[in-house]
Parts: sequence; C-alpha cells; structure tokens
Amino acid sequence: MSYRITYAPPADDALAKMRNAEAFRDVMERTIGRDPYGYGSTAVMDDRDRREATVLGAIALYYVSGSVLTVTVVRLVPGL
Repeated sequence: MSYRITYAPPADDALAKMRNAEAFRDVMERTIGRDPYGYGSTAVMDDRDRREATVLGAIALYYVSGSVLTVTVVRLVPGL
C-alpha cells in the first residue's frame, strides 16, 4: 500500500528552494509514501498521525490520513 504525498504551501515553498528537490520528492515517495509511520519518523506531541522525519538532511513535519491514504507535508526545514 502506498500513500499519496502532498505539500502544504509553506512546505511547497521550501521545497521549491531546495537544490535537490526532485531527489527529495523521490525519497519521500519511496520511504514515507510506503510507510509513513516508519523510516525513523517519530510522533509529535503524542499524536500518532502527526509525524516528523529527517529525509535527505531535511526535517519534514507531516500528517498521515489513513482513511484517504495521504501524507501531507506541512513544514519542511532544508538541511544546513
């Protein structure tokens, strides 16, 4: 089962400025998109569906919606 990954406007803006944006999207699809609760992600504020993970050196904060199989990246902090 795979999840569709969408980007909220703030995350999409940060992604547009990343030099490795295409590679980041690919890794997100292969990892978080296949297992949003895995890949070293952690729950934020004890909410199982609010997650944080480091992907290609960037911190991604995202929400998992199991009912519609969607991961929404709401904040993206590119690596320094």
